[in-house]
Amino acid sequence: MEISSTEENYLKAIYALQSSGDKPGVSTSSLSEHLNNKAASVTDMLKRLSDKKLIHYKKYKAVSLTKQGEKLAIAIVRKHRLWEVFLMEKLNFKWDEVHEIAEQLEHIKSDELIERLDGFLGQPKYDPHGDPIPNAKGVLPKPKTSALSKIQNKGLYIFVGVNEHHVDFLRHLTSIGLKIGDQIKIEEHNSYDGSYLIRINKKPGQYISHKVASNLLIEIKS
Repeated sequence: MEISSTEENYLKAIYALQSSGDKPGVSTSSLSEHLNNKAASVTDMLKRLSDKKLIHYKKYKAVSLTKQGEKLAIAIVRKHRLWEVFLMEKLNFKWDEVHEIAEQLEHIKSDELIERLDGFLGQPKYDPHGDPIPNAKGVLPKPKTSALSKIQNKGLYIFVGVNEHHVDFLRHLTSIGLKIGDQIKIEEHNSYDGSYLIRINKKPGQYISHKVASNLLIEIKS
């Protein structure tokens, strides 16, 4: 079955919204907002994907991926995240630069190329933003993480990922000297505005807002 790059983008978007939401389905309005497309265009595409049996779709109802649709979406996510690793580790792109390029590379159809890329990179489990990379069978690692904003106690934590992938946010983290794998020590939590005083790798303390803290993922020890 031939799938266009636009159709792949829709499958990936539905998968992302399904994975991040509390409900199994995705509304047309949330999908329209996520893709920045008009509702009419979204509806037309959903009908096409439904005809190809890649989604469960009924008018005015939430949509969800079929097993085949989910399989394809996970494969696209796998390609995207592997390309991000390659771009950053091998071509020295910055972590705020790799997403847009990987958006183009993820539509390459060759499974053989992706498996060779995976082997060449040493079968990484996480991309440069800390997102888990599905393996060849579509299985994702399941790290135990929490948003920093949910932690109020002082202590040492490891920064392992982000909830926000916007370029401006990633550049902000770079400007304060924070990268994946760094140690964060919570020195103080302000209950009034939710801000934090933190130390990164024993550097001088600095304040971060609640918004920033809510988008930082830290490792939770089992």
